[in-house]
Amino acid sequence: MLYFLLFKYGPMYGVLIAFKDFNFFQGIWASKWIGLDTFEEIFKRRDFYIALRNTFMLNFLDLIVSFPAPIVLAIMLHELKVSWFKKVSQAVLYLPHFISWVIIGGIVYQVFATNTGIANLLLMKMGLPAIPFLSDKNYWLLTYLGTGVWQSAGWGTIIYLAALTGINKELYEAAEVDGAGRFTKIRYITVPGLKPTIITLLIMNLGHMIQIGFERPYVIGNVTVREYSEVLSTFVYKIGLQSGEYSLATAVGFFQAVVGLVFILSANWIAKKTTEQSIL
Repeated sequence: MLYFLLFKYGPMYGVLIAFKDFNFFQGIWASKWIGLDTFEEIFKRRDFYIALRNTFMLNFLDLIVSFPAPIVLAIMLHELKVSWFKKVSQAVLYLPHFISWVIIGGIVYQVFATNTGIANLLLMKMGLPAIPFLSDKNYWLLTYLGTGVWQSAGWGTIIYLAALTGINKELYEAAEVDGAGRFTKIRYITVPGLKPTIITLLIMNLGHMIQIGFERPYVIGNVTVREYSEVLSTFVYKIGLQSGEYSLATAVGFFQAVVGLVFILSANWIAKKTTEQSIL
């Protein structure tokens, strides 16, 4: 309760900046009230719509590519019979989650740089042309998504593995007696057992469709792929911290919060109507 009061509800006072011509020296309360003028200015800017489009696009593609990865990995780990190999595999898969995105960005440039990256050096030694993984927007998009899967999939398996431990073992034993194979048991026992967890996490992910982390697109992105790498978080950073337009930056953040709330309530309502399951 103390954490949420201090770090979640307390800072909400700062939302007032979005409705004021904020002056750093006058403070929030003494700054001039301008109503919705800041939002009108934001919605007139073309770069805002580019950042908004890219945020939705990257999050949607992440949902398609990265969301199923932990489910598949968890099922594969669950099916492993050799205990020591299972533990080693889990440790290796968890490791990328604890690596800073700054370090991951350095690794990405070392591996995928057009002229000096390990991947392209190997391709050129085999007589193949170098692939612009980081300078062509379409290849960059594939690199961005692949890096995200590598970084997050292993850690995401923890929740699904916990859910798998709650499935009644007698169901598997009964299925074996009936002659069910491994894939049949996965289809009719494992996946249905994971369904409540999958729906809950899907609702939570849908609620964050307009929210995107700053580090990943900023570290991996560059000027040549700005058409895809410019997202709302980097947009807020540039207009807020670099340009000092705090009112505009706060307005974008407030817009993200409202739209995110609408998304998560809508996703929860749809899930409740279709599956009779709700997290709210």
